[in-house]
Amino acid sequence: MIVVEKSLLKNNPYLHIVNKSDQQKKLPFIIFNHGFTSAKEHNLHYAYLLAEKGFRVILPEAIYHGERGKGLPEKNLYSHFWEIVIKTIHELNDYKEYYVNEGLADQEQIGLAGTSMGGIVTLGALTKYKWVKAAVSLMGMPAYEEYLHWQLEQMQSLGVNLSFTNEQIEEQLSYLRQYDLSLQPEKLENRPLLFWHGKKDPIVPYHLTYKFYQTIKENYQQTPANLHFIGDAQADHKVSREGLKATVEWFEKHLLK
Repeated sequence: MIVVEKSLLKNNPYLHIVNKSDQQKKLPFIIFNHGFTSAKEHNLHYAYLLAEKGFRVILPEAIYHGERGKGLPEKNLYSHFWEIVIKTIHELNDYKEYYVNEGLADQEQIGLAGTSMGGIVTLGALTKYKWVKAAVSLMGMPAYEEYLHWQLEQMQSLGVNLSFTNEQIEEQLSYLRQYDLSLQPEKLENRPLLFWHGKKDPIVPYHLTYKFYQTIKENYQQTPANLHFIGDAQADHKVSREGLKATVEWFEKHLLK
């Protein structure tokens, strides 16, 4: 039987999903991050299928979302996007440390995944954490600097009055570059990485993700099975059933001994 527990770590709510018979065992461990304006409960179908395969899964709640919401209108939340991404990356290590120290997660079998903003978090975390042994980006992208420029262009084209000075934008870019995997692809170190992205995605541009995939392919020449890209010609900003199944199969293949 798969159990879903609501828990707190450092006062931050998250869901813990595991097979009841394996609850006290050291298990392969996956952290799955939700998207922008979403919440932890929205990815329970991923967690359930992964727990069935023998993984311990946690679904964190990002700041300003779900139970951590501050009542901000969605339009106001956008100005906090990168703050949310970076804070989430930092909080990932808390979950990893807790479960490894409790003897409930195998530190050699840790996976990281996420949808949309959660995929962006996943790819940024790969610049910081060698403990991530395999990763899946669903509608995410690694090019933080390029994406910030794209966001600003989109806002300007919509007639949004930007309250940022050029100095503030440059300061933000300078800070984000340390998490930008497209600027430091060597940090992947050939770790297993799966991308899924809809070609009609209007929120996270497909071309930014696919361009990165093309640039790193040659780095995986000795380990081609560790890199895969699924581009869905019909999909926009919603992961298909194929993407869900591919996520589970990827972690099965690369994390289970």
